[in-house]
Amino acid sequence: MLKTMKARLIVAITVGIAAVPGVFAHHGNIIFDLERVVTMQGTVSRYEWRNPHVYIYVEAAGSGGELAEWQLEGDPIPIMSRSGWSPTSLNIGDAVTVRMNPDRNSERTHALLISLTKPDGVILFPRSGGRASSTRATSIEGVWDGLRGWNTREFIYGELTDAGAAAQAAYTEDDNPVSDCIPYPLPTIVASPYLNEIVIHEDRITITSEFFGVMRTIYTDGRGHPENGERSNQGHSIGWWEDDVLVVDTTLYADYRAGNRSGIPSGPRKHSVERYTLNSDGTQITINYTIEDPDYMVDPMTGSMVWDYAPGRELIPIACDPENARLYEVDAAG
Repeated sequence: MLKTMKARLIVAITVGIAAVPGVFAHHGNIIFDLERVVTMQGTVSRYEWRNPHVYIYVEAAGSGGELAEWQLEGDPIPIMSRSGWSPTSLNIGDAVTVRMNPDRNSERTHALLISLTKPDGVILFPRSGGRASSTRATSIEGVWDGLRGWNTREFIYGELTDAGAAAQAAYTEDDNPVSDCIPYPLPTIVASPYLNEIVIHEDRITITSEFFGVMRTIYTDGRGHPENGERSNQGHSIGWWEDDVLVVDTTLYADYRAGNRSGIPSGPRKHSVERYTLNSDGTQITINYTIEDPDYMVDPMTGSMVWDYAPGRELIPIACDPENARLYEVDAAG
C-alpha cells in the first residue's frame, strides 16, 4: 500500500505542475479542479485588495438565468502588483470575462482565477510578473524572485510511515496552519513564488521572505545545534560553505500539520539540508533540499527550486489578515 502511495505522490506532483503551471494558493490547490477551465462573463460586484489573497467577486447568470456571485481567488498583493494589478484595476459594475478553475465542490461558486479581461480589452493574469535577469550576481547575496522557478519546482516523496499515511489521509485544507497565519516551514518557504533577500553577515546569513515577513537566520560561526534547544516554526539553522555553495543544516522544527506538504506533518526529528548554488551565468540560484522526518517518512523527501536574480526589486512583506486567510473555508467534504 505504501509503495503504491509513493508512486501516486510523485505522479500527483508532476501532473499538478504540468497541467496548471501558474497555480498557487497559500492553502494549496487541492480544493480546485485544476483540469477544468471555465470561461464566464459577468459584472464585478466586489474587489478586495487584501492579503494573503486578493479576491474578485463577479455576478454572473447561471444556466437557468439566475444570478450568482462568484468568489474568484487571486494571489497575494506583492505578486498581483508585479503582474500589473493595483487596488484600482477594477470598479464595481465592470463587465468582465474570466477564466477560472472551479471549486471541486459544485455547490460552491468559488474558483481560482486564471485570467480576467477588462472592459477595455486588457487581459490581466494573477502572476505574470516574473522575468529573467539581465544583470549577473557575483554571489548568492541579494534579492531573488521565486515566481518563474515555481513552475518547475520539485517535491519527490518516498514511502511514508503508517503515521504519515494516516495523517495524510485525514488531512483537509481546513487543517492548514497557514490559514491561522502561521507561516510554513521548509520546503514550502523556499519553494514559493515570492521575493527573498539574502544578506551575508560575518557570523550568519539571513534569508527573508515576503511571505509573512519570515526571516531565517543561518549561523555560520562554527556553532552546532543546541542540545535540547527550543523548537520553532523554521527550526534552528547552521551553515557552511563548500567552495561557493552554501549548505544549510536545520533541526528543531516545531510540529506542523502540513510541514512536509501534501498533508504530511513535520515531526520532532525533522532534519533538512539545503544547498544554494549560484548558476554559472550569475542570474539564478538553484536550491536543492533533502528532508528526513522518520516519524512520518520512511524515505527522505527531496526537491529543488530556482530563484531569479532580481536586483532593484523591493520585498513587499505580506501581513496576514486572519479573516482573509480563511475565506475559502474548506470542509472535509469540499
